[in-house]
Amino acid sequence: MSDEQMTPKERRLKQEKEYTRKIGAKESRRIKGKARKDETVWFGLGMIGVVGWSVAIPTLIGIAIGIWIDRTWPSRFSWVLMLLILGVALGSVNAWYWVRRAQEDIIKDGDDNSQPQGEA
Repeated sequence: MSDEQMTPKERRLKQEKEYTRKIGAKESRRIKGKARKDETVWFGLGMIGVVGWSVAIPTLIGIAIGIWIDRTWPSRFSWVLMLLILGVALGSVNAWYWVRRAQEDIIKDGDDNSQPQGEA
């Protein structure tokens, strides 16, 4: 039923219901935030560091192995360059996995908190 077809009383009840839902969602976020006090700004910066290291470590390993191969078996191909690209690619896939997993956890937590208390 559209808003034009509703009586003023029905419109007011609909607005009250929507307002109550919004307040409930804000309150559940506030409670969730209080329960997760360890997740401060420093925690967020640390997570950024984890994603960065998940790219940097495979890249550095690829460079090290490439240098060793180039020194041990010289060829016209640069193993450092090829393994650098491979390390960046593997690290990017690894970082994407961790970010996607964290996003799924956030979405799951949001879905758990969006249900009213009596329906869970």
